[in-house]
Amino acid sequence: MGNYNNMAFLVLALVGFMFLSKANGAIHYYYFHLQETNFTKVCSTKSILTVNGTFPGPTITVNKGDTAFINVHNQGYYGLTVHWHGVKNPRNPWSDGPENITQCPIQPGTSFTYEVIFSNEEGTLWWHAHSDWTRATVHGAIVILPATGTTYPFATPDAQETVILGSWFKGDVMEILEEALAEGGDPNVSDAFTINGQPGALYSCSNGTTYRWLVDYGKTYLLRVINAVMNEEQFFGIANHTLTVVAQDASYIKPLTTSYIMITPGQTMDILVTANQPPSQYYMASHAFMDGINVSHHNGTTTAIVQYNGNYSTPSNISLPTLPAEANSTAADNFIKQIRALASKEHPIDVPLKIHSRMFIAVAVNERICANSSCQGPDNNALSASLNNISFVTPSVDVLQAYYQYVQFFSSIKQLLVILIFYYDGYFCHFNNDSCKCYYFYC
Repeated sequence: MGNYNNMAFLVLALVGFMFLSKANGAIHYYYFHLQETNFTKVCSTKSILTVNGTFPGPTITVNKGDTAFINVHNQGYYGLTVHWHGVKNPRNPWSDGPENITQCPIQPGTSFTYEVIFSNEEGTLWWHAHSDWTRATVHGAIVILPATGTTYPFATPDAQETVILGSWFKGDVMEILEEALAEGGDPNVSDAFTINGQPGALYSCSNGTTYRWLVDYGKTYLLRVINAVMNEEQFFGIANHTLTVVAQDASYIKPLTTSYIMITPGQTMDILVTANQPPSQYYMASHAFMDGINVSHHNGTTTAIVQYNGNYSTPSNISLPTLPAEANSTAADNFIKQIRALASKEHPIDVPLKIHSRMFIAVAVNERICANSSCQGPDNNALSASLNNISFVTPSVDVLQAYYQYVQFFSSIKQLLVILIFYYDGYFCHFNNDSCKCYYFYC
């Protein structure tokens, strides 16, 4: 009886702590409606999957320490999930979003509510679909402001702006991926890069649609840059303006002054920009960094206009930034090597000094024998990625059901607590013929 009482006390204490941990910050609610929407870019019209009919999708804005509940209703053609890129979401892995790993895909016509707990992140992150290539159009920014009562580790900017670098495909992204997997070669490259959904003036049929950022002379802006491009690292800069990088992936760094940045897919950077040039119009621009040999990639340049408010003659030729050549690995390395964590008293970096174990993970691309002897990889074989020589196969049982199967057989208080924590939201899932079904239950 004593052991039972101790167990009950631990469970109640744990559940109480979970509720208490959510009460420290504000609660926010968002609604994401996944739907097909028509867009016309680079001379063609197509239907893409969007959130709330926009590309990119809506911005989630919170303060450090807040919690957001995002209800996602899927009215698209495919089951999918949404991932909160860079958010630690402590003690809440079932809202992380990797399809078939931490949850079932949200099937067409159904909804799922994510609970996203923001802990020590501060700065810019992003959210995106985590199912095949749906993230090409299903993505948006996450802006995490300093906790209430605190401020930035630099002078408060006059205003802020978000820039999302993206890819635009004329073809259907799901069909492009399926064809690449079936044929074992590189997927078709994008037809354009975009800034906040617009390719810019250097692409055909883009006059009048270029994104414009309005600024006032003398003001300093916090520019939040997100690389949502599918596969390519990017060089980015603003003509005649200096960039001061102050954060990377929602973590402050020592201020880094530069004329360009190199930003990888999935990465974010917070940049201070002072509008101190003669009032006019200037291009911001981005193109790929690609130093691989014979690697398929898009080699276009996307642009947006930094437009000063005020009276002046519109320039006949808008200045472009001088960016490194796309294969300039020296420029990429020089930028990366300068990045250092802020590591201040208010924003410490607690790196463990004692290592208990080491893990070695070998990431490789392998040749796989092609079933029909007509694949596009070397020797007519298919290319297949692996981790430690193990390729990924969609599991027949996901992590959630694995926990569920131990409900009747737990052998320790630790296992029981894991199960209770896991069942906190009351869902369990299983796969059936490549689809995943979720059931609600009470424990």
